[in-house]
Amino acid sequence: MDLMEYRAQGLFAKYNVPCCLGIVVNDIDELERQKDALKYPAVIKAQVKTGGRGKAGGVKFADRYEDVKTVAEAMFGMNIKGHTVKKLMISEKKSVDREFYLSVMLDRNTKCPVFMFSPDGGMEIETLAKEHPDRIYKTVVTPSFGAKDYIANYFGTKAGLDSAQIKELNVLIKNLYKLFCEYHCLLCEINPLAIDASGHLIALDGKISIDDSALPKFPEFAAPEDGEVVHPLVKEAAGYNFLYIPCDSEGDVSVISNGSGMIMSCIDHIAKHGSKVRSSLDLGGGATANRIQEAIRIVLSDPEIKILFINIFGGITRCSEVALGIKGAIETYGVKVPIIVRFEGTNKEMALETIKTLPNVINVDGLISGVEALCKIKKGDVVK
Repeated sequence: MDLMEYRAQGLFAKYNVPCCLGIVVNDIDELERQKDALKYPAVIKAQVKTGGRGKAGGVKFADRYEDVKTVAEAMFGMNIKGHTVKKLMISEKKSVDREFYLSVMLDRNTKCPVFMFSPDGGMEIETLAKEHPDRIYKTVVTPSFGAKDYIANYFGTKAGLDSAQIKELNVLIKNLYKLFCEYHCLLCEINPLAIDASGHLIALDGKISIDDSALPKFPEFAAPEDGEVVHPLVKEAAGYNFLYIPCDSEGDVSVISNGSGMIMSCIDHIAKHGSKVRSSLDLGGGATANRIQEAIRIVLSDPEIKILFINIFGGITRCSEVALGIKGAIETYGVKVPIIVRFEGTNKEMALETIKTLPNVINVDGLISGVEALCKIKKGDVVK
């Protein structure tokens, strides 16, 4: 679950991470009621669960209320990467001397939290990593040890901070890590983390993503935002205890797997080969043939899906049950799109026996070969 910025800033404040709290409004009438709480110069930010707001016109500045109102009227209803703006956060614009990037995230390679820092803040981290990889510094956190002082010393030295600022950074990192752990986060990002005019650190923007499996502990975040429309397939999948994730609206591939790490690996490799994943669905553990059948029906109810990639590591979820679910979906719903399947684990041989006569199912022996098969299909090649 990705949180809107105002919720991320609220959690920063709760954990004593210096931040930019402001008023949050859902319409112009509410803005009128709260106008006396505004501080100038003001920054008006569209609250949407996507990046790139600034480039899309979702971040504006104003020096008086009349300008705030004009900007707000233009922002409400704006479409930013498929997200309609229905909420704004308005806070005081800070004067800053320098900007940095700081985050802590769950790293699937090390299976540990990892802190990332760059002296170059304000840029999209993907662009920064591609164009200036030498400007990104990382350190892995051993969970049993936690965030130690050396992390702030390392990052602060790379950024040329003075001793007082490194001390502030140390406190901030430890508080951010505590938030990351206690809210079961996959990501806590501050971009930019800035030094303000008084020489102190402050989080100008924030992004937090909470593990969906932990949301029952935090019902205030699990509920949809005011005015937020839940994707119908997200709601339908949840009825089967599946996690359906809309990805890239320009994609035409759907991924089904049993684990967020495997799904992310699939999406990454597919993207590296020039294709886009439109949706993904996490089966969780122990899915039966009937439920697999419904999972396939759900993702393929989107007519834009042209290829289905199923990547299964059989444990609690047995490969044989998945294979029977694929067969059932084809026979019951007349599924005709190519289905690329990679099985590994419990009852793999039984699964391969079940799918070997299905005409539109392509068995592959790994993720890489699966992506290669996908590329061939998209080129119009025949895949056996």
